[in-house]
Amino acid sequence: MPDRPRGPSIGIDAMGGDFAPRAEVDGAIQALAEEPGAFEVVLVGDVAVIEADLARHPGWRNLPIRLVHAPERIEMGDAAALAARRKRNSSLVVATRLHKEGEIDALVSAGNTGAVVATSLFNLGRLEGVDRPAIAALFPVPNTQAGSVVLDVGANSDCKPIHLLQFAIMGTLFARHVLGVKRPRVGLLNIGEEATKGNELAQEAYQLLSATTEDIEFLGNVEGRDVFRGTADVVVCDGFTGNVVLKTAESVAELLVTWLRRELKSDPVSLLGGLMSRAAFRRLRARMDYAEYGGAPLLGVNGVIIIAHGSSSSKAITNAIRTAAVAVTHQVNAHIRQELKVAHG
Repeated sequence: MPDRPRGPSIGIDAMGGDFAPRAEVDGAIQALAEEPGAFEVVLVGDVAVIEADLARHPGWRNLPIRLVHAPERIEMGDAAALAARRKRNSSLVVATRLHKEGEIDALVSAGNTGAVVATSLFNLGRLEGVDRPAIAALFPVPNTQAGSVVLDVGANSDCKPIHLLQFAIMGTLFARHVLGVKRPRVGLLNIGEEATKGNELAQEAYQLLSATTEDIEFLGNVEGRDVFRGTADVVVCDGFTGNVVLKTAESVAELLVTWLRRELKSDPVSLLGGLMSRAAFRRLRARMDYAEYGGAPLLGVNGVIIIAHGSSSSKAITNAIRTAAVAVTHQVNAHIRQELKVAHG
């Protein structure tokens, strides 16, 4: 095997996800082909099964790929906290241990989201100053390739106002250092723009965000429709609300694609018009495809964790690997640690 590249070492939970390990293997091969020498990939899981998939790629042994054996896997239906503690030889748990020991610089998993969060907290812990980690999802918006960051989208169903403030700080730093937004604008997801709108959490969080002296640009409340308008670069909410927004957005995107296909085939004129506009439709579909965004970073843990969609394709895994590499290179955690250290005096 060739020497390890100078870039980061990206671990892959090869047994996580609906299409594991094929999607993970193909995604890793594609990522290495697109950016040769930029990073190393470490596939964690049942080595015999992984090697059977790798055999479809002649020459893979010449690529910077390492295999680490982990005989167990955490299923999608497993109880998150129990699986994190009891399945010590699962691909996810072994991979997070490798991350803690410094054998890998980041981890990508398309497995059980709750288990990824629980295992990360159990093995890696939180960054100093972070009470709750948050899953940060990218949403497509007009006039920018970066998109807007929405957090939390599923790590914490119940939150306190201080948690939303921390989400705002972490989201701001992610948008600035990974997405390249110089001055990220922060919005609080609510049912109206007025400061008095919303439940007790929203009202108290509004007051806390308005009074903060941290380096964040708080716009005030934003509504659900503003998420896709690009009104704010960072949108904060509790994980219950954020997850509903995320799942609704995914289903609407699928519905629009289905309707579009149906209408284009409805008559000869529409079909001809569709054929003439194929390139534009492909670009539109790409903008709406979660695979283009790869995965969502779990911000606030003492490591770089990228949570990919359970049904991730190889393309999604490729992009998740790229996101992980960028997060490592731009030292997002170091910036979060420093900002929260200043915030806590």
